[in-house]
Amino acid sequence: MTTDLSTSKSGEGLRRRRRPYHLFESIPTRQYVLIAVLSFAFLFGLWALASYGKWVDNLFLPTPTQVWNSAVAYASDGTMFQDIKVSVTRILLGFLLSTVIAIPVGVLMGVNKRFEAAVEPPVDFIRYMPAVAFIPLTLIWFGTTETQKIVILFIGVFFQEVLLIMDNVKNVPRPLVEMAYTLGFNPWRTIYKVVVPASLPGIVDTLRICMGWAWTYLVVVELVGANDGLGFRIQSAQRYLDTPQILIGIVIIGILGLGFDFAFKALYRWAFPYLSVRGK
Repeated sequence: MTTDLSTSKSGEGLRRRRRPYHLFESIPTRQYVLIAVLSFAFLFGLWALASYGKWVDNLFLPTPTQVWNSAVAYASDGTMFQDIKVSVTRILLGFLLSTVIAIPVGVLMGVNKRFEAAVEPPVDFIRYMPAVAFIPLTLIWFGTTETQKIVILFIGVFFQEVLLIMDNVKNVPRPLVEMAYTLGFNPWRTIYKVVVPASLPGIVDTLRICMGWAWTYLVVVELVGANDGLGFRIQSAQRYLDTPQILIGIVIIGILGLGFDFAFKALYRWAFPYLSVRGK
């Protein structure tokens, strides 16, 4: 009898351990962080193995030591921090300008079909034009000024951002809107009190995604017609085949971008804790 009971318990424990993974199932934060750290360690190990092991010539793939020494030299005279300040300032100005206009336009497109019909076709038309193609034209219009760089960032981000915000608004459950009308809300109050709060989690996610596009366009615009910034520094290093400097510029951009991404995720968890609990 005892043997049967122990066998039953061991079988039950085995079944519990073999429980299949469920889609969208949350994992502990510590486990998530551990997996993330291990993934970065794996990439770093591949890089170290390929560079120190001479699988790739160090002219094309410098070692971590070479990149570290380049970073120390880059930071020692203050140039690194000045370039970071310039690039981050450009990102914030271009992204904020785009967002301040995209949110109200996207919301109106999502709730009003006539407004959508008037705005979406031109937005779609311009969206398929590469922002990079506007660089020669904006250089003619504005020269190598900060305005030119902000305009390219705006073109690269706004037309994608506004359509995503429109889709966020369209996903607002219709019963919420009908309930607002039942309570006597007019259309503008319904937008302010119901539509915007209900679509805000999706809008925050949209802004996080669009911030990644902004960094891409920033580097492109700094490669042409700029005298400072991280993109300019990468371009300057390319002329002299200074691959450690190129890599450190790329790594800094990645770190900054990751920082902005974590900031948006923290904002999401703080603003919408009821969604974060469900595993967002």
